[in-house]
Amino acid sequence: MQSYDVTADSAAPPDAVWTLLLNPRSWPEWSRIDALETGQSHGLSPDGRDGVGAIRAFRTGKSVTRERITALEPGRRFAYEGVENSNMADYRATVELHELPGGGTRIRWHGTYLARPGTRWVFQRYLRRFMQAMVTGLAEHAAGPDVPPARGGRRG
Repeated sequence: MQSYDVTADSAAPPDAVWTLLLNPRSWPEWSRIDALETGQSHGLSPDGRDGVGAIRAFRTGKSVTRERITALEPGRRFAYEGVENSNMADYRATVELHELPGGGTRIRWHGTYLARPGTRWVFQRYLRRFMQAMVTGLAEHAAGPDVPPARGGRRG
């Protein structure tokens, strides 16, 4: 089993970060994801507040991955699992939001997976960078364009 664990701090409160996580239509705005594929998704909420069991299909380049929401603790914890991904199996991930003492949110995004044999080392390096860009993009987008990024968080 392989894993990644990335963090970023945002000047935004946990509720602002939570709203973006819950709404899959916002993901292409703050991440490396190109599009939400609604035709391949199931159980999407029209108001952007998907619930447990919703399956979201995201396209990055030519690849489409499908993920099912498995747990929601509003404002605190968002968990999902891979339903369809050509590069890995047994994918499980969690995004945890922690309010910072001076305001803002620490975002921790971590997951485990099995990569195809022969691609494990390369894929682990790629996925860690991809997920760091995801968490950093989420942190910055939640804060908005007029708010300077919060300090801290691991990069790279």
